Amino acid sequence: MRLGNLTKFLVVVLAILAVAGYYMLPLALSIKQGLDLQGGTHVVLEASDTPEAAVNDDAMKRVVHIIERRINELGLTEPIVQRQGDRRIIVELPGVKDPEKAIEMLGRTALMEFQDESGAVVLTGKDLKDAKAQIDQGGQKLVSIEFTDEGAKKFADLTAKNVGKHIAILLDKQILTNPVVQEAIPNGKAVISGNRSIEEAERLAILLRSGALPVKVDVLETRTVGPSLGEDSKTKSMQAFVIGIACIVVFMLFFYRLSGFVANVSLVLYVMLLLLGLKTLNATLTLPGIAGLILSMGMAVDANVLIFERFKEECRNGKTLRAAMDAGFNRAFATIIDTNVTHIIAAAVLFFLGTGPIKGFAVTLGLGIVLSLFTAITATRFILKMLIHANVIKNSKFFGA
Repeated sequence: MRLGNLTKFLVVVLAILAVAGYYMLPLALSIKQGLDLQGGTHVVLEASDTPEAAVNDDAMKRVVHIIERRINELGLTEPIVQRQGDRRIIVELPGVKDPEKAIEMLGRTALMEFQDESGAVVLTGKDLKDAKAQIDQGGQKLVSIEFTDEGAKKFADLTAKNVGKHIAILLDKQILTNPVVQEAIPNGKAVISGNRSIEEAERLAILLRSGALPVKVDVLETRTVGPSLGEDSKTKSMQAFVIGIACIVVFMLFFYRLSGFVANVSLVLYVMLLLLGLKTLNATLTLPGIAGLILSMGMAVDANVLIFERFKEECRNGKTLRAAMDAGFNRAFATIIDTNVTHIIAAAVLFFLGTGPIKGFAVTLGLGIVLSLFTAITATRFILKMLIHANVIKNSKFFGA
């Protein structure tokens, strides 16, 4: 029985360390990095007055909302969209490989119009309900559009009155297509042809879905930037990370000995699970995210400290190692839950009310707290239980008591 528990203990510990040694670095490098770590594109947009629309606070809020929506449609991660003054908007796009297409997407007004042969505008983009890119059976790239209830009535009336005639579909005053109406279309659905690729059709669909900008917006400045804190700052941040982990490992070994060793093994497992969680969530790691990662690691060890201090108290009271371990985990459980719930609430507030890197910090912090509960309460207890049940080391001093 003793040999079996000791063998299980060694197998579990070696397996965790071996898997971490093989996968941890590739897993960490596979996680996407934010603008402050990998660089990207920095864009400054400026709104200007036109005879049709003047710039005001409401218009600027709508511009910010539409630009954020377009960026999200493009699938860009960890973007920063913020106002600067009354008329300018700062946009940071981490890791953008083709900034020109992204800039074109941000600045276009996307004014869609349907005109009859007399040039009268009958429908606009405001009458659209949805737009999607698709490929028909012949391989033609199309954008299928669906109108609102009111727009469908207008479109049905337009097509009914213009059978055999052309209806021009324009985007930003440029003709996309000029089809001949074969019959009336009463269902409020149509397609736009003439796209050279599915990517072009998808970009057009995104523009139409996100709506037209309420005011004219020009690109004032564009530049491709490296890491905002520089490679030197990135290197120092990683050095701080390694030093912090080393200090935690030494602290746990010095004060809790074998219990500390078990906690350190669980900490390795925790880091692996956290990196895997970030990869699964397709999260983007930024410097604030690294700060949240380090903070959550300290909190994971903090839970072990509470448990081991209770464990030491029970040993001093004369209990056996097995009884002291069970009592230590049980007595510390309520305290650990209370402290972590308050931290989860704080992380949730930061996530839902914060923007950009603040959300990245909240994600790593919140995920770290949940995983720290698992490793501190489940993994540490499981590994420590195998070691104690092996009954090879009976002196409580080797466990920090």
